[in-house]
Amino acid sequence: MKRRQLIRQITIGTATASTLTACGQQTQFFGAQTQLVSQPRVEWRMATSWPESLDIVFGTAQLICDRVGELTGGNFSITAFPAGGIAPPLEILDTIQAGTAECGHTAGYYYTSKNPALAFATSVPFGLNPSQHLAWMYGAGGLELLREVYADYNAINFPAGSTGNQMGGWFKRKVPTLADLNGLKIRMPGLGGEVMKRLGAAAQTLPPEEISPALERNDIEAAEWVGPYEDEKLGLNKVAPFYYYPGWHEPGTTYELIVNRGAWDRLPKEYQQALQVAAAEAHMMMLSQYDAANREALERLLSSGTELTAYTSEVINGAQAASLELYEEFASQDADFRRMYDNWRSFRQSIYQWNRVNEQSLTGFISTES
Repeated sequence: MKRRQLIRQITIGTATASTLTACGQQTQFFGAQTQLVSQPRVEWRMATSWPESLDIVFGTAQLICDRVGELTGGNFSITAFPAGGIAPPLEILDTIQAGTAECGHTAGYYYTSKNPALAFATSVPFGLNPSQHLAWMYGAGGLELLREVYADYNAINFPAGSTGNQMGGWFKRKVPTLADLNGLKIRMPGLGGEVMKRLGAAAQTLPPEEISPALERNDIEAAEWVGPYEDEKLGLNKVAPFYYYPGWHEPGTTYELIVNRGAWDRLPKEYQQALQVAAAEAHMMMLSQYDAANREALERLLSSGTELTAYTSEVINGAQAASLELYEEFASQDADFRRMYDNWRSFRQSIYQWNRVNEQSLTGFISTES
């Protein structure tokens, strides 16, 4: 496919129609070789999947915009819009594909109905932790494979935020057995939701601001979002008492900056570099902020009556078996998924072996001493 061949030939990829406004007075700015070059004014809009009330995740989108402006002397400006400001929160990819906005901050697994392989952009059940996921994307060909899929939607993606290891979710009742999942109405997107369906649950995708009201109305009986800090922000602890762990469905969630292909092509090289740098900084900052905030938020939740509850081995083992069956089924039906899954599975096996030696051995020792 010519489009996919092109993706392999370029280091970054391409994306949508930009609003390149070459103002009458252009500013001088140092390029990569410290030579003064004349660059145009560029104004973009960023659609996001997040309400402004979620300060870390929406703040990450805003950080990208701010850093791009700083790195380009104000010549390249991006305005971030909260969910619904440009597009509904689960339709950001459609908006970028159409060129309604030049870029968006979202999660690939919201769009698995278009292509299930997009789940690998975010996180998949029993998959990679945050550092492993980045290693797969940047060091083992994962990002190139993802960009081949995004090319079908006139877009290119950049890792641009991580929630870290997530929690298992909030439940109104305990689910100690697989039988307890039968008919359970739960908010869980991506392939985690598909696994829940295979276990008998009625899984659905809801944007963050709709989760707590849905729990209050009993439209759903359980929901996962991110972790203690953001879950507390949404008030999920006020409508469901049991907080489950571990987050087997999303062990290392990555959010993305997706850019319309034409807009990317029209950017000067220096602006492309600024956008890449800003996305990378945002990824690091988001993960750091969540890890710092979640430890304190969990203590608050527990002191206010939340009951921390572990998934039983029956549920965990059942979910893992269903996940592996799901992957094999998708791989047998979809060539994109097969390429992604084969690459990811091979990397997963080897990185787990390495991390058992270099990380888990020490972590296990330290945890026994704490």
